[in-house]
Amino acid sequence: MSIDRTERPPATLAATSDNRLAVVSLIDRTGLPAPTLVPRPDAVHIVVTDPDDLGEWLDALGGEIHISAPFEGVETWTLHTKTEPRADGTAVALRVSVAVVAGELVMDYIRAAVTA
Repeated sequence: MSIDRTERPPATLAATSDNRLAVVSLIDRTGLPAPTLVPRPDAVHIVVTDPDDLGEWLDALGGEIHISAPFEGVETWTLHTKTEPRADGTAVALRVSVAVVAGELVMDYIRAAVTA
C-alpha cells in the first residue's frame, strides 16, 4: 500500500478551501442535508442518503439532475447546481448525488429536473 504524496499547488489548496467554506456557510444557513462533503477546486461534491434529500437541494438552489447508467441495479442521480454568487460575483459549482435503486419511485418534481 502506498500513499500519494504529490504536493498540490497553493492555488489549488486555496480554491478547495474557499469552496468548502462557501458550501459549509450555505449548509449552516439553510440546514440542507450534507452527510458527506468533498470539496475540490472546481466543485464541491455532496453525497446524500435519500432522494428526498436531493429534492431539498433542488428546492433550495434549482439545477438539473443527471442519471448515470445503472450498475448492479443502482443509478447515481446527481444534481448540478451552484451556490448563490459570492461578493466577487463567483459561485461554487455543486454536485449533489444520491444512489437510487433502478426503477424506484421518485417524487415527480425531482424527476422533472432530470435532463436527457
